[in-house]
Amino acid sequence: MSELMKAVRLHAFGGPEVLMYEDAPKPTIASGEVLVRVHAASLNPPDLYLRDGYRALPPEWRPDPVFPLIIGTDVSGTVEAVADDVTGFAPGDAVFSMVRFPADLMKGSGAYAEFVAVAASELAHKPVAVDHAQVAGAPMSLLTAWQFLIEVGHDAPNPFQPYRHQPVPLAGKTVVVNGAGGGVGHLLVQLAKWQGARVIAVASAKNEALMQQLGVDQFIDYTRQAADEVVRDADLVVDAVGGANMERFLRILKPGGALFLVNPLGFAGHEQAREQGITVSSTQVRSNGPQLAEAGRLLGDGTVRAVLDSSYPLEEAWRAHERAMQGSIQGKIVLTVRSA
Repeated sequence: MSELMKAVRLHAFGGPEVLMYEDAPKPTIASGEVLVRVHAASLNPPDLYLRDGYRALPPEWRPDPVFPLIIGTDVSGTVEAVADDVTGFAPGDAVFSMVRFPADLMKGSGAYAEFVAVAASELAHKPVAVDHAQVAGAPMSLLTAWQFLIEVGHDAPNPFQPYRHQPVPLAGKTVVVNGAGGGVGHLLVQLAKWQGARVIAVASAKNEALMQQLGVDQFIDYTRQAADEVVRDADLVVDAVGGANMERFLRILKPGGALFLVNPLGFAGHEQAREQGITVSSTQVRSNGPQLAEAGRLLGDGTVRAVLDSSYPLEEAWRAHERAMQGSIQGKIVLTVRSA
């Protein structure tokens, strides 16, 4: 009989109430894997989409999983055991990871649990100076920002476009970040500043103080003023929100500029962009341990920080999902594991 652990599992798709805190089999590790005792995990939009059964997708694209499943990708914890062929990690090491994404996009990567098996290639040592909760808030959002702005880091086919996403030079350039207070947005702001860009942050008024702390050069409260009415001749716009009328950002950009869309679905301005000489591009974040280690050094020395909106114990994951559904999140929502 397999050992048991506590985990948050789905037995059916639905609202936050379907997140069940219960006993589950403790994972075993295969070749190339590491068993991590989870200290903290964080919420990301794909967690909510999967819990809901990806109902926003066409029926033929929706997952057909085998229940029960454990959702969640982002973890920080300590190494419990390593496979015989794994080098670079040892029991007791503090580590963090974005687990099996997007490989397990439709079936759950197992982070909402006391233990998770992680490929060593997706794992990085945790920065010593930062606690597990803050580090757990970083992986997916930080890797998304990194792969958009710094280095894609892989050659996998791009599901959003037929060409490879290419970051652009940022030093001395004007960069507009829409949704700057969100999980990805506040890290895009910090990486752009680190690269020497002039950063204009677009977010709601509650984020203005945080944006000033992060060193933005200009703040626009979108509830009072539309960015496309006041900004001109930007080199790059990164939209971390998506939704209707993303085409409005083309008015902000100078000829030869770029528009990066974190969620490009619904963008209808490709012809207009070509006429203006603007590059429109997107990419899907992928697990990458070496990139996470490199970005983690910025977390460790304070150049970048993951801002936490709120924290809940693992057994109250349903409450964390309720908070996520309320919107107006500043930074990340984290789950903490009491047994760690």
